[in-house]
Amino acid sequence: MSRYAQLAYTDTVRQVQAEQGSAAAQARRLGGAGDAGPDPLGPEEAAFLAGRDGIMLATVSATGWPYVQHRGGPPGFLHVLDAHTLAFADVRGNRQYLSTGNLRDDDRVAVFAMDHAHRRRLKLLGHAEVLPLDADPALTRRVTSVAADGRPERVVRIRVEGVDWNCPQHITPRWSAAELEPELAPLRARLAELEAENARLRAG
Repeated sequence: MSRYAQLAYTDTVRQVQAEQGSAAAQARRLGGAGDAGPDPLGPEEAAFLAGRDGIMLATVSATGWPYVQHRGGPPGFLHVLDAHTLAFADVRGNRQYLSTGNLRDDDRVAVFAMDHAHRRRLKLLGHAEVLPLDADPALTRRVTSVAADGRPERVVRIRVEGVDWNCPQHITPRWSAAELEPELAPLRARLAELEAENARLRAG
């Protein structure tokens, strides 16, 4: 039984699943009529999230419009506190404060975490709270120990309700500069050797 499915598979979603022939397969994820309870973050999910250098965070405005914001930093900026809790230091950006403001009206969030290089993605549903930096000094120290560059303004803590791994279909492989560096470093070294050899030959 999946809590993620219980939250995401609304009546209209189930109607479309029936129309498209996937209702029976998806019903197995719903299980019985009872509450599945929050999906836990296991070791695989925790390691995956801790390795991300960015996530997409979706909130809902007071007018019902969804808003998606990128949050990023060095790998580890998203801290897995326990099997049901994530947190990160929210640093100063363009000062629109759309996500922060939305969370005052509705604490529900969706998180989309991608690993383009290995074509993996993890979806989360949860409830977020915005904490002043002085609300929990130990938590603030932890989340600012690895955080995005900039001035921390608040801590965002997310209580995870649903967890869902998505299939790799249609994920275009992409690599960050840090991911490419181990492959590029030997090429740069070899190029430097060839340039040095070429310079010696010209000088001779």
